[in-house]
Amino acid sequence: MQLQHPMAVPHISVQIIGRSQGRSAVAAAAYRSAERLVDERLGRTSDFSRKQGVVHTEILAPEGAPVWVHNRATLWNRVEAAENRRDAQVAREVQVALPRELAFDKQLALVRGYVQEHFVSAGMVADVAVHMDNPKNPHAHVMLTTRGLNAEGTGFGPKVRAWNAKAQLLGWREGWALSVNRALERDGHDNRIDHRSYVDQGIDLEPTPKLGIGTAHGGHDGRDCIAERLAAHDATVRRNGEAIFIDPEIALTGITHQRATFTRADMGRYLHTYTANAEQFQACLDAVMASPSLVRLETESHGARFTTQEMLQAERTLVDTAHRLVKKPLSHAHAVDMRHTSAAVAGLAREPRQAVGYVVGTDDIALVEGYAGAGKSTMLRAAKQAWDAGGYRVLGAALSGKAAEGLEVSAGIASRSLASWEYGWKQGHDTLGPKDIFVIDEAGLVGTRQMQRVLSAVEDAGAKVVMVGDSQQLQAIEAGAPFRCLTMEVGRFAMTNIQRQQDPAQREASLEFARGYGAQGLDYYAKAGCVTAHADGEAAMAALVDGWDQHRKAQPEDSHIMLAFRRVEVAALNAAARDRRVEAGEMGAAHSVATAAGDRDFAIGDRLYFLRNDRGLGVKNGTLGTLEDVQGTTLQVCLDGPEMRRVAFDTADYNHLDYGYAATVHKAQGVTVDQAHVLASSHFDRHVGYVAMTRHRDNVQLHYSQQDFASVYDLSQAFERARPKDMALDYAVAEARNQAQADDLRERERAAVA
Repeated sequence: MQLQHPMAVPHISVQIIGRSQGRSAVAAAAYRSAERLVDERLGRTSDFSRKQGVVHTEILAPEGAPVWVHNRATLWNRVEAAENRRDAQVAREVQVALPRELAFDKQLALVRGYVQEHFVSAGMVADVAVHMDNPKNPHAHVMLTTRGLNAEGTGFGPKVRAWNAKAQLLGWREGWALSVNRALERDGHDNRIDHRSYVDQGIDLEPTPKLGIGTAHGGHDGRDCIAERLAAHDATVRRNGEAIFIDPEIALTGITHQRATFTRADMGRYLHTYTANAEQFQACLDAVMASPSLVRLETESHGARFTTQEMLQAERTLVDTAHRLVKKPLSHAHAVDMRHTSAAVAGLAREPRQAVGYVVGTDDIALVEGYAGAGKSTMLRAAKQAWDAGGYRVLGAALSGKAAEGLEVSAGIASRSLASWEYGWKQGHDTLGPKDIFVIDEAGLVGTRQMQRVLSAVEDAGAKVVMVGDSQQLQAIEAGAPFRCLTMEVGRFAMTNIQRQQDPAQREASLEFARGYGAQGLDYYAKAGCVTAHADGEAAMAALVDGWDQHRKAQPEDSHIMLAFRRVEVAALNAAARDRRVEAGEMGAAHSVATAAGDRDFAIGDRLYFLRNDRGLGVKNGTLGTLEDVQGTTLQVCLDGPEMRRVAFDTADYNHLDYGYAATVHKAQGVTVDQAHVLASSHFDRHVGYVAMTRHRDNVQLHYSQQDFASVYDLSQAFERARPKDMALDYAVAEARNQAQADDLRERERAAVA
């Protein structure tokens, strides 16, 4: 098999460039950029202008940075001048492997977006160099300042210690994986990378050591360490190939982490990373394809797909468990007395009344598929009232902490993330019981293996599970589409009567989005003047902020949100929104607060996002609130919600905060506001567009750049693009089908003889 498209490599490394190692930021920058630079502090010249393979360099800086930061020699000499200690840490370097599947312009766009989102938006200056001296190892070096620029623009301010936090590093690693996976998805590639270690992924392979500099050409000084690195790297790859050859289950486990089914070509791309040469690659591919754990699936389209016995068993266990929960004897049912149900649904419309009756029925599993804005939260609040009256304990869960908080606020159900529940169960805490109702919100985001574990826990405890979701919205992150599968296997109640939008025409548009007809839904808003084209992204963003500012001033009692796909866009929208409030004289004195993302100027009245779960504070990743008081490093924030709960904390204990005027579309799933302002980008598809265009009650305004979409027609085509996850059970197992055909033939032959 000739492999044409090797699989992306999930490599990201971070190192400190420090004087204690005898290193200089100027010399490091000269090498990475292939330039001749003079270190003014040492009076030493570093000349790497003859170095080959440096295909692109540029310096990215925060908005409003002085011109001198874009001069490489000036930048790094001022970095050195800011440090007095002999053991000073002068710079940080992040190195990332670029996916070879992407063309150079897309690799460059990937690096720029990642650097802007994670480093520049936090206040760092980034010096980027893309190296392709080894065609098999395209990579980018990103040198970063350890200090932010000072207010005068003449140099650098104090060290930002938060940039050294371990959590920050983990966030950068995860962010790179997300950025690469989005780029691969946009470019039509199925393969993905995972930032987690092999141990955390349950994959029994060795991580390959970093090759480092000069591996294609022996390094600039011919040091033996280059050959040693190559030898170590090749030895690790060969050992991984040997491990896969001996136990093909390793590769099958790895590839099915994020996909339930795969093709032979998918497996080839996966194995390319873990094999040393063509001979070992072919041997491993043959071993994997001959593995008894491999299951061939029948597809209607050309080309076979495969899954694993483990994945197929997980799906079958999931479905079988669901069927048993449906068929439990009535003596064990979690039914609610009709009097309690009638009292709970008083005043509700017909559809939510019927939905409540369905979920409080006798089955120990109930699934509700509700379109965005169909009143799922209102239904669950009424159902909780009925369950409470019947003596049951109602518990809530969702994939993310933010979604769990949304369930708690909107339906009054005490909720946590699914990961938190599973962790507690493993520790023997928070176990379910026969009087428990376990409600899973945004169930369409949950992968097969996790859903199977949760259903098994519910069954073992004799509890009841209620799932609420929408299979057309954002897809599961891990392998499978279990919510969609279960709705087909055991049935569901469909809530299709949109209640969120006030305008009947907007409700009809939301129905089009929900049914998968994104172009038709977008067409309504385009004809209503709610979709606006702009020459470039900067103009689109400025117009969006203008609209947000005008609407909030005209209707201050309304709730507003700005939405974008990428965090770098969200950061820019937040900064612009805050600038508008400062210009309008709405903000008090600014207080510099050291957050995990860098220093932020917070003032009383600022809208804040909490970005990490903290059970002690009672906040989730995505909790919103308004800053009410600042005393030194202690902040008091009034959290959004009917209770208007206040929390006070020292930023030395909790500093995962940022401005809260804008949010990513992913974080907004489940959110309802009066006015939404959406920045569309090339990342949009049917699922993202559906979520973004259905968060509002009264109105939504969408802005896009003609650099992303030449016309509204091109934008509508993006809204039609579907990327649904599949299940192995979506296909017939080839062996089973062949056996059934053989049995049918024998039966017909017997009938003919008779």
